[in-house]
Amino acid sequence: MLGKERVIWRYDPLLLTEALGVDDLLAKVERIGQEIHPYTEKLVFSFADIAGYAKVQKNLQLAGVRFHEFDAPAMHAFAAGLSRLLPQWNITACTCAEAIDLSSYGIGHNRCIDGELLLRIAKNDCGLLQALGVESKVGPSLLPTAGLDQDRLNDKGQRKACGCIASKDIGQYNTCPHLCSYCYANVSPQLVRSNMERISVKGEAIVADRTDTSKM
Repeated sequence: MLGKERVIWRYDPLLLTEALGVDDLLAKVERIGQEIHPYTEKLVFSFADIAGYAKVQKNLQLAGVRFHEFDAPAMHAFAAGLSRLLPQWNITACTCAEAIDLSSYGIGHNRCIDGELLLRIAKNDCGLLQALGVESKVGPSLLPTAGLDQDRLNDKGQRKACGCIASKDIGQYNTCPHLCSYCYANVSPQLVRSNMERISVKGEAIVADRTDTSKM
């Protein structure tokens, strides 16, 4: 209903542990890919950055997960295995915020907030065209005749390897109840539970007020 170009399959972060190796990750990707490939054009993945996030290290250790970082050989091994799966699905693959060059496997660098994709699916949105600086380069049903100025559009507040254009994020740290141990958005399960309890209490109060108002 949406169109394959509007559905991006994300499989990240890839995490290595004593019980989970590169071959295991590829087997998981293959199992999901066999089901999802008719509905998407792209797979986006990244390698877990554990050393750079002290809270992630702490939460993994508290959960008893014996992890280790991806090194270059492991990254290349995963990319090589993935490159053998992609042709049968007719989809492309890209990395998210990764500096390593995997182009020899047909894997590029992704832009999760992708100006070119936005133009492709919303080419008649005047506000979008103006924001991207291409309003004078398009007709009523044509794509831009010149490329986007990526340097101008890049989100300067992101990591160096991130290619996203500037955007406004929505959401709040320390509120996701899934409590994945490798997630950098949660400091601790205890803080998340505390926040969720406060949100729940406020929500109940709002519902009560609305109920009372409806009876007046």
